[in-house]
Amino acid sequence: MSGSAVPITRSAEVSCYTGLIDLPEDAAALFADARDDLFASRAWLRVVLATGMANAADARFVLCRSAAGEPAALFPMQSIEGGRSFGSLTTLYTCRYHPLVSACLDDSQVANAFLDFARFCRDWPMTRLDALSADWPHLDACIDAARRGGLLVRRFDHFGNWHEPVRGLSWQDYLAARPGQLRETIRRKLRRSERDSDCRFDLITTGDRLEPGIADFEAVYRRSWKEPEPFPDFNAALMREAASLGLLRLGILHIGDAAVAAQLWVVERDRATVLKLAHDEALKAVSPGTVLTALILRRLLDEEHVAEIDFGRGDDPYKAGWAGVRRQRIGLVLANPRHPRGIAFLGRHAMGRARAMLRRADV
Repeated sequence: MSGSAVPITRSAEVSCYTGLIDLPEDAAALFADARDDLFASRAWLRVVLATGMANAADARFVLCRSAAGEPAALFPMQSIEGGRSFGSLTTLYTCRYHPLVSACLDDSQVANAFLDFARFCRDWPMTRLDALSADWPHLDACIDAARRGGLLVRRFDHFGNWHEPVRGLSWQDYLAARPGQLRETIRRKLRRSERDSDCRFDLITTGDRLEPGIADFEAVYRRSWKEPEPFPDFNAALMREAASLGLLRLGILHIGDAAVAAQLWVVERDRATVLKLAHDEALKAVSPGTVLTALILRRLLDEEHVAEIDFGRGDDPYKAGWAGVRRQRIGLVLANPRHPRGIAFLGRHAMGRARAMLRRADV
């Protein structure tokens, strides 16, 4: 979904484009400043645009410039339901989101860029930014600029993210720190799998094994407990892009000729993140998912020496055993109090808060 530049430039400081290829050449500096973050990369955005967009959504890249005309901030966004609402270009697969901000700006220049963005957003009743890190360095500046731009800000909890720092730890160090029941399950299942000559583990990064690995991943996913993907081409496209960047770690566990568990990991900045995992539900009794997670982590810790493991989106109960630290991803709704739908949202939000306070008072 590339298209041409949207003819809705509001000022010399703000322009809006419908595709990555339409961005001016000098915007490349913003991607260079975010080069260590997959979720802020051109590769990630290419996959989202090609395979992860809802039918009623259209990409909008809002570029804010400094007073000197230099690119200051880029907001990957989407117009939803024919322009009825505006939101960050995030998906069910996004683990974190933030605007791309120039590393050359001082605090006042960042604030000015965010203020320009807030004024741009006044054309919509609501603007939603989600999957934000609660410790994003520019969070307070973004909120303050939105308020100065005439918008009312409502913050919400979006999803939990389980992770664990593992810098300098070996697999044995990490395993010793797991809860007792999980630790013993891992040891028992690993011993059994290593004695089974039919059991084979592959960790695919690129090359000739990539396409067969993708086929194995898709086959396992179809036999798993999981619902069909809402965007069925997304995972394969992401694996190809991640492989081209050297980030992919696609783990496949075979028993005999059949793939029985599959996991999609990426490694960036010494952080290993699992984005998708599945196992054959018919073989649940032999715990293929547990075995594969252990084999991948052993490789990542003992051979790649990663500094952090990250279990992506959500508070699935199993994650707390593998990663002991939870952080909150948050969202912001920037509501326009001068628009009827913005007013309606603010009213619903106030009523929801009042009901929650009453429930707490009754406890």
